[in-house]
Parts: sequence; C-alpha cells; structure tokens
Amino acid sequence: MNQDIIDILNAVKNQEISVEEALLKIKKEPFADIGYAKVDLHRGTRQGAAEVIFGAGKTAEQICGIIATMLDHDQNSILITRLKPEYAEVVSKNYSLKYYSEAQLGIAGDLKQSTGKFSGIGNIIVATGGTSDIPVAEEAALTAEFYGNKVIRLYDVGVAGLHRLLSHLDEIMSASVIIAVAGMEGALASVIGGLVDCPVIAVPTSVGYGASFSGLTALLSMLNSCSSGVSVVNIDNGFGAGYLANMINHMGKQSL
Repeated sequence: MNQDIIDILNAVKNQEISVEEALLKIKKEPFADIGYAKVDLHRGTRQGAAEVIFGAGKTAEQICGIIATMLDHDQNSILITRLKPEYAEVVSKNYSLKYYSEAQLGIAGDLKQSTGKFSGIGNIIVATGGTSDIPVAEEAALTAEFYGNKVIRLYDVGVAGLHRLLSHLDEIMSASVIIAVAGMEGALASVIGGLVDCPVIAVPTSVGYGASFSGLTALLSMLNSCSSGVSVVNIDNGFGAGYLANMINHMGKQSL
C-alpha cells in the first residue's frame, strides 16, 4: 500500500473526509509518467488486478523501467506477456524473473504470487485442438494461475479424434470455466460448448494451412458457433482468455 492511500485512509479515520470522498480519491489515483510509458498505479484498486506489461514492441530497458516503477509502488508481482527470450535474459539480470519460454511469459518480483493459493470458485480447463496450439494455451493457463486459479490442461483433444476429448468428460462437465484453444477450422469450441453448462472462452490461433488465413477462419467459425455460452477473444490472445476466465471464476467471491 503506498503513502497516498495511507494518507487518504488516515483522513477518513480523522473524519476529515467522508468514505465516499475517499473512495473517489482512490479511484482517481494518478499514474506514473516515466516518459515512454504512463504506468497505471491503481488499476488493481479499480479493476481488482494490477497492470500487466505487454512486452511486444518494447525494449528490454523499457520493460525494466516499468518493472522498477511498479515495484517502487508496491506491486510486488508483475506479469509480463509476449516477452522475448533475449529480453527475458536482460530482465533476469536486474530482477527476480520466472520465465516460461513456450508461452513467452514472465513473472517478475515476488515469484510466490498465487503459488498453491487457489481462490477461484472452481477449476478452469484449458483445452487445445492440437499440440501446435499449446504456446497460446500456456499463455492462457499461466495467466489464470497467476491470478490464483486452479487450471487443468487438456492438450491435443481436437475434433479430428473426438474420443480424446470425450475421455475427459468428468473434468469437462465439472469445470467452472473452459478455455478452448484451436486453429484450423476452430471447431473445438462449438463441440465443448455443446457439452457443458459453464462459460466457454474460445481462442482462435494462427495455426493452420493457407486457407486458415492466419487464424481468421477459426475466428469466424468460433464467432458463428451454434453452441450457446461461447464467447470469443482475438486471434492468439491467450492472455485475454486467461484474464477473462479468472474474472468469471471469481464472481462468486465478490461481496459488498
């Protein structure tokens, strides 16, 4: 907790401002302008999860600068997506970093964040059509785990061999949220959506032959799913799927 919030809480305690005024001040907490980035210092208060660093397009030095700013403002564990291996090497020389090369995802700072601490209402399943979809699936799975969810991975269970998926019916039908990751024609999401009573988040991947159009075919197929309860994120957006699954899996934990 930073000093600004402590001052606000003390002002409430001393009856200098009302609870409503304090809440407004907290929601308007300023960002840190470090020149090449404006780091949102209070996203965790507004949205329940702190800002995540999107590594693509940033230099290693910029990523390190953003990490430093977050750590200085008491964000102890930082998720970094689309982090190139060579940039991860630079970051690891300056900060504690757990790097997952397959997902190109890193966790900087307190590496014990969410480890073994599951706060969601149930299990999140991450299923892939094929092995080639695993990098995107891992981005989703690791994101969900970072936020305190228990994740079950069901990889290479696509519709080309439907019996592989059906052998996991008990896990599938008892899940709280399912993330279906698939390229090619993207049929996996529709099949799973027709089997379960929980939300299904479909992630089209850029895996496939020429007519897959780098994931566009899977995207359109998932958007046109005849199964109710299927929502779709952007092509290869494993992070977005993992984040959304986390929000859904914590809805029952919310209280006034």
